[in-house]
This record gives sequence, structure tokens and C-alpha cells, in this order.
Amino acid sequence: MDLSLLELKHVLGDIKNLGDWGINSLNFENISIDSRTCLKNDLFIAIKGKNFDGHSFLPEVLNKGVKSVVIKEGMQKLLPANIPYWVVNDTLEAFQKLTLLKRKKLNIPVIAITGSVGKTTTKEMVGEVLKKLGKIKLSHANFNNEIGVGLTILATDKEDKVLVLEMGMRGIGQIENLSKYSEPDIAVITNIGTAHIGLLGSKKNITNAKCEISKFLKPKGVVIIPANDFLLEETLREYWKGRVVKVELLNIQNHKESFKKDNILLGFYDPSNKTILIEENTFEISFEGFHNASNFLFAYAVAKELGINFASLNKFDFVSLGGRNKILKSVKTTIYDESYNASPESVKACIKNLLEKPRNKFFIFGSMQELGKESEKYHKEIFNLINNSDIEKCLFICDKENEKNYTNYLKDKKKFLVLNNIKDVPQEINKSTKKGDSILIKGSRCWQLEKIIELIN
Repeated sequence: MDLSLLELKHVLGDIKNLGDWGINSLNFENISIDSRTCLKNDLFIAIKGKNFDGHSFLPEVLNKGVKSVVIKEGMQKLLPANIPYWVVNDTLEAFQKLTLLKRKKLNIPVIAITGSVGKTTTKEMVGEVLKKLGKIKLSHANFNNEIGVGLTILATDKEDKVLVLEMGMRGIGQIENLSKYSEPDIAVITNIGTAHIGLLGSKKNITNAKCEISKFLKPKGVVIIPANDFLLEETLREYWKGRVVKVELLNIQNHKESFKKDNILLGFYDPSNKTILIEENTFEISFEGFHNASNFLFAYAVAKELGINFASLNKFDFVSLGGRNKILKSVKTTIYDESYNASPESVKACIKNLLEKPRNKFFIFGSMQELGKESEKYHKEIFNLINNSDIEKCLFICDKENEKNYTNYLKDKKKFLVLNNIKDVPQEINKSTKKGDSILIKGSRCWQLEKIIELIN
């Protein structure tokens, strides 16, 4: 990145203990917060997190020959007498300010993606679709918090043509902060669901939190949202006065009957061959399900904003991330691994996809977290959906505290088995399934359901 002392002074203030270093002789190639990967020409920032404190690793980075560090007020005693340093009240804030400095030096489009469901998959789809433009920088895995977003921006290099950031949140103000230090050109809100409703209290609060992504959007930027979400549209108008693109996905059967809507980008999905018709172009995607076709429509909308022209027939083979859109075939069964996380909306979408499969269908369902007082309501909605479907059996995993409530509700519903330890799942599912059966695995992150997959026949 090449940061000069003068640039850093504008962000961090005066450097302490400069000594014999001249103002033009102290330059840095990058910013580092990790002592393990820090290089001698990096500027090291000692960030204090929940499980670590970067100040503890100052001796290690100084032994590597690092020329200067950024530390919190009061930590000067940890430094030798001959090392230049900056002292700040909040090293995380300093890191974010330097992230913004790097972002302002980037002369490429920055795309920010958030949403209750599908943001990681949409981010990966956007990255694949935009490869027509050249090298694309994506948030690694789900690096979507104040550290991960910053690290992604700082890791962007001169060969990158577009930067795609995923933005997550667990409270009001967090996405606004991410928007502030990344200044996006294009913002995507995939949907507003009930994930985190236990933390934020209402869907209105969740909508507010997601709309924060537009707070520091470039004035000529655009926000891409799903059509027909009137709460989202109304809330977004409070945050953003610029251009908005709405997208809507319909079943292919609606194509002939539908009429063009001037302010909506329409797509038509054919589940029989996993194709999507958009503006007379056909796209074949590797991921199954209406929800993934909807995610792709957002990727198309981004590509259109960046001027990409598509052929009449386009094929995209997307790479599955751990616990998302993963299909595992064994001699006996086909496993649909959606184990990474779960919310009411994502569970319903995956069940809909499962119901399209032949033969017997089974569901390993880890209880959904962070739903607060609405938890029982949303779980019962899922139970009723399963009970009224042709799913053969559901193994529902919950903690002992909630087991009694759910067991009482499910006692007359024979297709359910309630467990509170994932270790009991493989034996139960293996004795229930036959050759050719399908198994959906989905649950909140706390259950770590990926650990049992290799034990299922």
C-alpha cells in the first residue's frame, strides 16, 4: 500500500520518539494486526479483542524488525526507548481510520452486501460473475465485521478491479460503522428477515440496521433491494435519497403472463434445469433452489451496474463454502449440507428445496438461536411446515431447557424425534434411512452440525 509518515500523521496525529528518522524516510508497505504474519515494513496496530490483546505481542513484532507501532494510551512502558510509535485512545478506531485511508486510495468500484439471509452466497456469486472484469477482491469466508471488512480493504492490491465486501451486524450502528470506513459505490440488501430479532427486538429495528449500509454510500451510488418489501422501501427512504434498483424473481410459468415493470429488474426461474431468464439472457447456475436463484439476480443487477454484457446463454459453476449449498453423495444417501447457520427464512427455503427431491426425505434440524421471545413461535412455524409435508422424519436438536416445551408440542406428531446432543444423531438417522434417501442438515452455528456429517451413511 505504501503509506508515508505524512499520510499517517493526518490520520493518527504526531508520531512519538521519532529520533533520527527523517519525516521522509519512515514509510510502510502495509498495516498489520497479526504478529504471526507481520513483516518488518508493516505498521503494526495493537488491537485488543475479546480473546486477545495485540499489546501482548509487541516483543514478537519488534524482534521481526518492525519500524513503528500504534498502541493504546498507557502502554508506552511496553516499548523500548528507540522505537517510534503512535499512541491513541482506541487502536481499533485507528485501524478503521487507516482502512478508510486505503479505501480512498483505491480507484475501483466497492460493493457492499448485507442481508438477513444469503449475503455470503450472494457475495460469492457477485465475485464469480464479475470475473469478466478481471481480478476481484472478495471478503474471505465471512469476514464481515469491523476487523474482517478492514482486513479485506487493506489486502486489496493494484491488480484488483473490484472490491466486494460482506457486512454483518449484531446491533444498531455496526453496519453504519462499516459503511463509514468503506464508502461503497454499490450497496446490496438481499432481504430483511428475523435473524437477530432476539437482539434487536423487532423487524423494524432489523430493517433500520440493514439500511445503515447506505449512510456513507457514494452520492452517485445505488442501493439494490428486493421488490415488494414495503417496510424496507419505506425505511430506506429515511437513509438514502439516491438511486434504488429493485429486483424480483418469479417462476418461469409466470413469464408469458407477466408484464414489464419499469422500476423492477425481473428474473424467471426454472427449477427443472436450474436456469434463470433475465432480460432475454438465460443463466444456468450450479446452486439449487429458488433462494439461490434470487441471490443470483442480485449478482446480475450488480454486474449490470458495472456495464457487463452477457451472452444469450451463460453458465456459472459456483464454489460451495463450508455448510452452504453443499451436496454430498454417499453409497446410501444424498446429504444437503446447509449446516453453517439457520434462521426461520433460510430453514424454510432449504425445506422447500428438499421437498423437490425424490424418494424419502429426512431433516436434521438444530434449533435456531437469537430469536428471543419469538423463538417458540418461529420454531412452531417450522414444525407445522414439516408436519404438513412429505418429510419422513425430522430429528430436532435443542437444549434441555427448551426440550419440555417442544416435546409437549410435538408429542402427537410422529415424524419428530427430539434430541439434545448431536452425538445421538448419526445412529438415529442411519437406522431410519434407506438407499436413495435425501437428508437436509441445517441448524444454528452453536450446534456445529458439520461434525456429524462423516458419521452418516
